[in-house]
Amino acid sequence: MIDRVLTALLAMQRQSWEQGVAAQAALDLGRDDLAVLLAGAAVTRQAADGRLGDVDGEAGAVNGAACGEAVLAAYGRTGDPVFADAARRQLAWLVSGAPRAADGTLFHLLGGREVWADTVYMTVPFLALSGRADLAWQQVEGHRSRLCRDGLYSAIWSEETGAPRRAARWGGGNGWVVAAVARTLRLVPDLPGRDRLAAHGREVLDACLALRRPDGLFHDVLDDPATFRETNAAQMFAYAALTGAADGWLPPDYAGTGRDLLAAAAREVDAHGVVRGAAGSPHFDRPGASAEAQAFHLLATAAAGQGTGSSTMTGISRSV
Repeated sequence: MIDRVLTALLAMQRQSWEQGVAAQAALDLGRDDLAVLLAGAAVTRQAADGRLGDVDGEAGAVNGAACGEAVLAAYGRTGDPVFADAARRQLAWLVSGAPRAADGTLFHLLGGREVWADTVYMTVPFLALSGRADLAWQQVEGHRSRLCRDGLYSAIWSEETGAPRRAARWGGGNGWVVAAVARTLRLVPDLPGRDRLAAHGREVLDACLALRRPDGLFHDVLDDPATFRETNAAQMFAYAALTGAADGWLPPDYAGTGRDLLAAAAREVDAHGVVRGAAGSPHFDRPGASAEAQAFHLLATAAAGQGTGSSTMTGISRSV
């Protein structure tokens, strides 16, 4: 299953954030060799402003930062200064170049004043790993204050109107948030405010799990049964539950929940290793397949299989 899902992932065309989560999956599977190759491709595609993995002028302001972890790991493994320089340039873009609100909350797109739940995953783990816990917390709080109500995140906030542009509690958006918490706490276990971040991760995960379908999956919009049955949110929640239980910021019984979520998603994997029924590329507004769904299947599988969380993150440097 792992080989088929990985092969299908590598066969898929990928945008910057998908390159990032693919490389993270390689790290968690112990495939540092593959992670270095994926990181190298992201550096090759680095935009002049510092955004990693840019494909033909992507509109996303923050998505390339999802590649940052693998670039740091590649530097740690190879010592090649090309990777260190690329990580510094990506960090500089987040620190001072990327568009943002008055309180420092990053906008997701280059051409609009919008705050997206997705940005939490794209930026917070990399910022924390790069030694900028202050900025990581700035993003957590800025996104939480705009998007989170009753434990669930809306998808998109408009800074222009001061109200949600897409108020829907999208499963994928909430998945990005809880996965960001899990990955950040795994990468930086001594993060200042760790307990507070863990409590928020559990709050969101519990609110999502309360909306689980009888078949073990979720609706695309978590609290809207009229939306389609979706696969990837279950994998994202599985990754968070398994990693959180292993790392001690969730009770041990969440590991069983994580395995059950992963099993429900695994039933949707076809003979070619494609995770079917996920919010599909390129617009993520209907059932299909995506590189991110492939990667999260592997991330959750690695977390379940190792029993102590996800990867050892071998070779990651926090000193570039």
